[in-house]
Amino acid sequence: MGKATLFAAAMFLFMTLVSLSEGELDAHFYDLTCPQLETIVSETVRNASIHDPKVPARILRMFFHDCFIRGCDASILLDSTPKNQAEKDGPPNVSVRSFYVIDDAKAKLEKACPHTVSCADIIAIAARDVVAMSGGPYWNVLKGRKDGRVSKASETINLPAPTFNVSQLIQSFSKRGLGVKDMVTLSGGHTLGFSHCSSFEARLRNFSSLHDTDPSMNTEFAQGLRKTCPKPNKDPNAGQFLDSTASVFDNDYYKRLMVGKGVFGSDQALYGDYRTRWIVEAFARDQSLFFKEFTASMLKLGNGGVLENGEVRLNCRVVN
Repeated sequence: MGKATLFAAAMFLFMTLVSLSEGELDAHFYDLTCPQLETIVSETVRNASIHDPKVPARILRMFFHDCFIRGCDASILLDSTPKNQAEKDGPPNVSVRSFYVIDDAKAKLEKACPHTVSCADIIAIAARDVVAMSGGPYWNVLKGRKDGRVSKASETINLPAPTFNVSQLIQSFSKRGLGVKDMVTLSGGHTLGFSHCSSFEARLRNFSSLHDTDPSMNTEFAQGLRKTCPKPNKDPNAGQFLDSTASVFDNDYYKRLMVGKGVFGSDQALYGDYRTRWIVEAFARDQSLFFKEFTASMLKLGNGGVLENGEVRLNCRVVN
């Protein structure tokens, strides 16, 4: 084989590796360029969670809401401008908080390994960390995402709403390449969650012409929520945890659905529909099964819509 042929073969191999690194994610993507990455993100998230117990639920929700719009491209982190209202200011995202945690991690990473780690990868790692530190499963996050340059508040209409029925949920998740089992599994992320009254109070009064309260709700549970969310409600922060062990990642969420104590209509609907009831029952019986499926579905969600022509933002709030 001549030198020219060897050179051509070497260049072909090089270009193949480059294209793979750009289009595919890899758990070891930053091993050489930023070996401190996992430690920096984990310590940042843990310290923030110590000072604010709501951080884990907020970071997990941030990951979901980011990935559901344009794929996991950190578009939820971009600030609005005079000419554009960004995703974070869309109605479903007004209550998404703790962006400062990602900002803090990014600032530390820019000092440790400048211009290297994408904001999208930081969110994905942070979401895994809040699950694991709350007692849930740990998984190797695949990395190599790029950050998007587009963020539109109008697109947040595509996020699944707490009022959705199962058919609407299935349709919403299928747009992200996620099946019925993925949908029920990822809904279990509500085990780390809190909701303000506005997201479920329609279930508590004047629900229908036949029922004042949503009949799928446990009666005593509904009465308690009515006290938590009185009319008129003078406390804008009033609300309810989405399961009874809100700081622990476990399968209590599914157990509560089986006794009519789902807070959102979309949650309780999972137990009322034959297409999803069996999955709820399986996860309520077997927490290890839920953890296994949650890991698989998080990886599936996190790997969807990966950008090949994005950028690595220097500041997660603005495009370069």
